[in-house]
Amino acid sequence: MSAIHYTVAELAERFDLAFNGDGTRIISGVGTLAGASPGQLSFLANSKYTGQLAATRAGVVVLRTEDLADCPTTALIARDPYVTYARIATLFERMPAAPPGVHPSAVIAPGARISDSASIGPCCVVEDGAVIEDGVVLGPHCIVGEQCTVGAHSRLVGRVTLVTRVTLGRRVLVHPGAVIGSDGFGLAFDRDVSDHGGWVKLPQLGGVRIGDDCEIGANTTIDRGALEDTVLEEDVRLDNQIQIAHNVHIGAHTAMAGCAAVAGSAKIGRYCMIGGNAGVLGHLELADRVTITAKSLVTRSIREPGEYSSGVPLQDNLQWRKNAARFKHLDEYARRLSALEKDSNNE
Repeated sequence: MSAIHYTVAELAERFDLAFNGDGTRIISGVGTLAGASPGQLSFLANSKYTGQLAATRAGVVVLRTEDLADCPTTALIARDPYVTYARIATLFERMPAAPPGVHPSAVIAPGARISDSASIGPCCVVEDGAVIEDGVVLGPHCIVGEQCTVGAHSRLVGRVTLVTRVTLGRRVLVHPGAVIGSDGFGLAFDRDVSDHGGWVKLPQLGGVRIGDDCEIGANTTIDRGALEDTVLEEDVRLDNQIQIAHNVHIGAHTAMAGCAAVAGSAKIGRYCMIGGNAGVLGHLELADRVTITAKSLVTRSIREPGEYSSGVPLQDNLQWRKNAARFKHLDEYARRLSALEKDSNNE
């Protein structure tokens, strides 16, 4: 496999950037400001790392115009260095080629439709009524259930399960262990079943629709709808170990960090960001461009864009225990304060 390399001038032309310094310098990889070698590209996007710029050995640094004077090496000048770095770094990512065809160990139902350009890996199962479109890659041990469609040029990395009635758009990337289209958690409690009552399972008759250019993290689960579909619009990005319950609707370009959870029938707007381990209760709505910080719990609908938080910040344990004891008396304190204010106003 031949090495990948570009000159600084080639990168500048390809990504429509200005550069300062040696345009003939050859770049064959990427690295951090502190660890990059003269043959690598790095970037400065966070002022926290400005102190590392002067000592960097990187061959070229992507940065903003205002940081140019402090750069000891060749620079590529970008409005957003982090976005620009992400696009350049993609050039140096080598993914193994997936040959078209069906592996001999795969099990393909007679009623499945598979494009000749698709790659079906070892031990995959594709069931009746499933559709695998052009350029799709199914890694080892993937299962594509009945009435599922995998859109063109999508990739299921490995051990991905599409249970039933799942539609993936084009260029969707699904990481190992993800399960899409499993039963939603729909139950009704029948008190007449026995002396103590019992649960009656509601059939989950909907499906899951995932738009173009979405990414689903490892071991993330997305339940199919009870009646209507669970929906992710285009360019939604989900991290690892996220739970999306039945009938949730997530707007385009929203991103959610690891271990977040969204309960049934919640509606998340476009361009939202949900921090790690945050939760959204069922049947709530979040407006477009809402940010929920890590470990927050959303208990009411949010109608205006902005950043929202909940929870108690980390404290010294002794201080936390004192405050926790006081929490029990907050209602009492509020009533006493209200009474004092009333007395003060009557004087």
